[in-house]
Amino acid sequence: MGPINLHFDIRDIFRAPRLALSGKKIWIFLYANLIGYVLYFALSYLAIGFTGQLMSSAWSAYGLFPVLCNASLPWYSTITYWVGVILWFWAISFACTAVARITYKQLKGDEFFSSGDARAFVKKHWHPVIFTSISLALIVTFFVILAVIAALLGKIPFVGEFFFVLPYFIYFFGAVFTIYTGIVFIMSLIYTPAIVASYEEDTMGAVFQSYSIAWSQPWRFVLFHLTLLPLAGISVYVMKLFWGLGFKFIYFVFGQEWLMGEKLTRIMGWAAEMVNPSNWCSPNLSSVYCNTCDGWFDIPTYTSTMVLSGTEFVAAIVLSIFLFVLMFSIFSYGLSILSVGEVLMFTIYKKKSNDENLLEQKDEDELEDEDNDSESMDDAEEDATSPADEPDTE
Repeated sequence: MGPINLHFDIRDIFRAPRLALSGKKIWIFLYANLIGYVLYFALSYLAIGFTGQLMSSAWSAYGLFPVLCNASLPWYSTITYWVGVILWFWAISFACTAVARITYKQLKGDEFFSSGDARAFVKKHWHPVIFTSISLALIVTFFVILAVIAALLGKIPFVGEFFFVLPYFIYFFGAVFTIYTGIVFIMSLIYTPAIVASYEEDTMGAVFQSYSIAWSQPWRFVLFHLTLLPLAGISVYVMKLFWGLGFKFIYFVFGQEWLMGEKLTRIMGWAAEMVNPSNWCSPNLSSVYCNTCDGWFDIPTYTSTMVLSGTEFVAAIVLSIFLFVLMFSIFSYGLSILSVGEVLMFTIYKKKSNDENLLEQKDEDELEDEDNDSESMDDAEEDATSPADEPDTE
């Protein structure tokens, strides 16, 4: 099967929701999100524990979704919390790279590139996924440190004023470059997985490509994301709607009085109360975000007057785990759309800027297969031309 025929313009972005609706891609993001969430959850509560707050009160305040961005924490708790955030982000970045590689192969016509192959690719190319953004952050930090040093020189009596005004043009263009690099840093967080997956760049190459996109494709970057983000939002909403209807339909059928009745209300109500996204609504979060999540489990809620038996309590815990995974699958589908969209964008960028069709170029897997085929053919020819064993005449 040959590569997919792309238009290499904004029309290709509309393919993202359909290409992203893949069990293989959603599973990769779901797996990464669960790992990232566990690390984030553990480090968040560890950060709370450092403050001396009781876990029972912390659980009552934050539940399954501790959000400590605006919480008043000592510096060591803040660092612990943000380490959890970064680890979760890196887990998502690795999943983006794997899904981007699958998408790139799919665009080239290879529908059989597996999630195992994608994980092997990430294992081989994980360095630029992490160190590209770190390199750009270090560049920004370097220029900020230079600015601080220059400002300290400006404090010198009598001559400090001249240390400021004479090299002012250097300071000015250095400041512009620092701001530009900050923008490139943000773009690298978005595009590095797609760059690594489809162009097989190392860290320096990914840094260069990030600068190139920021310099040569700014308007396409804005226009394409103004198209992709609403598409992702609508697609996620539709998936959330179907997931919610499925949940309510199960409750409607099983919850009849002559079937499970009140027992189901207790089990599903407790599980929904445990993982309901409305629980994310804490004073640290905006009401807009909470309203977006509200109504996911629109059934009679669990109340303190409901008493679960021992087996019902175990069943409710198991159900809450299933609901938690289903909830994360919606989030994973949204990330899958974004990942597929970034691959499509980068493919368009390369075609527009350098007239390179990435779908027609041979990647490392194809080159490796050609080398293996060539070696096999050489071995076969050598076996065919080798002299036959002479018969024993004695």
